Amino acid sequence: MKRTSRDIRTANRYEVLRQIIAESPTSRQELAAATGLSLATVATLVGELLDLRMLTEVGFEDSAGGRPRGLVAVNAAGGALIGVDIAETYVRAELFDLGLNVLARAAEHMRPGESRPEQVVGHVTTAVGSVVAQAGIEGARVLGVGVSVPGQVDRVTGVAEYAPNWDWHDVPLLDLLTEHIAYPLHLDNPLRACAVAELWFGAARGHANAVVVNLGTGVGAGLVIGGGVHRGVSNSAGEWGHTTLVLDGRLCHCGNHGCVETYVGAPGIMLNLRELDPGGALLHPEDQTATVDALARGVAAGDPVAVKVVRDTARYLGAGISDLVNLLNPEIVVLSSWVAATLGEPLVAEVREAVARHALKRPLAATEIVLSPIPGDPVCLGAATFALEGALSSVTQRSSAARRGAPVPLKPV
Repeated sequence: MKRTSRDIRTANRYEVLRQIIAESPTSRQELAAATGLSLATVATLVGELLDLRMLTEVGFEDSAGGRPRGLVAVNAAGGALIGVDIAETYVRAELFDLGLNVLARAAEHMRPGESRPEQVVGHVTTAVGSVVAQAGIEGARVLGVGVSVPGQVDRVTGVAEYAPNWDWHDVPLLDLLTEHIAYPLHLDNPLRACAVAELWFGAARGHANAVVVNLGTGVGAGLVIGGGVHRGVSNSAGEWGHTTLVLDGRLCHCGNHGCVETYVGAPGIMLNLRELDPGGALLHPEDQTATVDALARGVAAGDPVAVKVVRDTARYLGAGISDLVNLLNPEIVVLSSWVAATLGEPLVAEVREAVARHALKRPLAATEIVLSPIPGDPVCLGAATFALEGALSSVTQRSSAARRGAPVPLKPV
């Protein structure tokens, strides 16, 4: 689809603000060098963001023999963003200022089978209301809510087209949420959320080509290609968890057999454990989190069963990641989400060894495999950037109005 001048302007505004958040305070000259935009374009975009109170002037720095350069920084108090992580076992919400610093957190536990759309919407509504109340802010300051939902999502219509773990098909999630949440809503997938979070603040920062492997109940890969998040023609890129790892292997929720997810997602790890030690104390049959926690403690204590389960899981994971390394030739592969965070460096070390056995030497030599360094929930952080992008895309007319008269706030609620 051809990009309009408005799309390009939104993307440029987003890139300038992203750079300022990362390097605040900074000068217009430094922004031009970092973004590749002309100084005139940067000056115009900075002027718009200043008018919208998303930035503030913070003084000057000396330049080599020239006039002092004006510095700008994010106006953290200029608005608030909410990121929501809908997962198979929980709903989390985090409220951020415009510098993407966390001001409040809330979590809702999702019990097995509690996955009907109206139940999920209820948890999201409660979590969003909780963070707004905790932060004690006025509703008008909330510029938007980014919502990450598992599976395939149409980010334009807000329809959750397919979530295999819940057997969701064409659920109008945006419409359902709009009945309960008054703020602007922006939906996408956790693969994109994790990729954006790593690109802005994590291990992928400064890298033009990266893969962010999302390890939770479900499994997928957020793709960064040429410095930007790759979505594919129908926003479905990254469904690596549903590529075939074992011919005629385990049955997957998607209906196929032998998918990557069935061996390295949390339920797959539980099955790996059950096959090795059916009656062992490490297995909590109805609790993914408790089982993965027990495995992590077991590995730390040198429990041979835990060590073997993590090693076997890493063998499967390493084989799948080697395909990504050979196919995409990334600079870095980041292991993210709650399973990766819980199993930590022992898992990463085993994965590195497994990838080295399968990947081609040339792409492998250029690839680093690391654990996500982002504290807290990277999906919430990435989802908040969806809301930020949505807010910036809605201000073209407002910024023009602001330059003609008094500053105006972003869309109040």
